[in-house]
Amino acid sequence: MLVLDTDHLTALDANAVTGPALQLRLEEASDEVVATIISAEEQLRGWLARIHVLRSVHDQLAAYAKLQQRLAFYAEWTLLPWTTGAADRFVAFRKLGIRIGTMDLKIASIALEHRATVLTQNLVDFGQVPGLRAESWL
Repeated sequence: MLVLDTDHLTALDANAVTGPALQLRLEEASDEVVATIISAEEQLRGWLARIHVLRSVHDQLAAYAKLQQRLAFYAEWTLLPWTTGAADRFVAFRKLGIRIGTMDLKIASIALEHRATVLTQNLVDFGQVPGLRAESWL
């Protein structure tokens, strides 16, 4: 199983230069390709924050359209959930002194629950998580 980190999911956006090459490679992969609820949260929070700062309702049109596109995008994906097992791993890693971003550690914890490889450009941080397989396909 391949779990896409938020940066790889963003690359699949139609406007991303690296998107078509990544899409082709994912289609050729024999592993199931999934995302996590954490990546969905990160992206949706970003678009909601963007909408919040735009005071003109007309200025919000493009941001709402992008939010709607992201919701449609995620509707087509398998999203791995945040579970008790993943939360327990997260707490254990913090106790071990693993100090990477909270969202990255949550994604790593979910991936480990599923014995999956994380596809990310952030190999330095994900590389600090014991037992986690991480690669960059960008």
